[in-house]
Amino acid sequence: MKSLQEITDYYGPLLAKGAFELGAIKLETENPFTWVSGYRMPIYNDNRQFLARAGYRALICDAFADMADSLGITEEIENIAGTATAGIPHATSLADRLNKPLSYVRSASKDHGMGHQIEGLGRSGSYDGAKVLLIEDLISTGSSSIKAVEAIRAAGGECGLCLAIFTYGFAKATDAFAALDPVCGLHTILSYEVMVRTAKETGYIDEKQFESLCEWREDPFGWGEKRGFPKEEK
Repeated sequence: MKSLQEITDYYGPLLAKGAFELGAIKLETENPFTWVSGYRMPIYNDNRQFLARAGYRALICDAFADMADSLGITEEIENIAGTATAGIPHATSLADRLNKPLSYVRSASKDHGMGHQIEGLGRSGSYDGAKVLLIEDLISTGSSSIKAVEAIRAAGGECGLCLAIFTYGFAKATDAFAALDPVCGLHTILSYEVMVRTAKETGYIDEKQFESLCEWREDPFGWGEKRGFPKEEK
């Protein structure tokens, strides 16, 4: 059985190359992107672009399935939950692969109809103690994922693990998952460090850009200000 490190070492660079090809990850140090928070950042991520290619959807599913095997949870998982909306297609692929029930979690309850926050729970409206694996597309600060874990637990599910496609590696996210009681583990296919290294090795960025992107990782919320790109107040 492969270790988690072996799995991410194999799938991470492949996924990074696909992200550059499809525009799922864009890197721009000279004219950085404006995030919804107003901060100017040198990276833009949209994992929905992977949906355009069946091969990359299959690659993500393969990686998640291998990670579940490595963690020894494939047999004990009783439900695969995807975060709405970007986690849903990959949760669906994995649920089909493992022949498991599927659910998905909204950021908040609907304001109409039955008012559900989680879909796919059947008549009981509860997970009824089932062990739930959460599938997420992107981990930034972790706040939306944490809310999903809490919603699953509030609906009677045991959610002790989240698998995601990509993470920026912010300490805030790590701390947020660790602060859950009980703790929820987090593992991602592609890390920021592997992504940047792959970008340099493939010629997607040059040495100067590589150094700037490494500096961003050290101080993401101060990086723009230091380079003349102050936060835009919304």
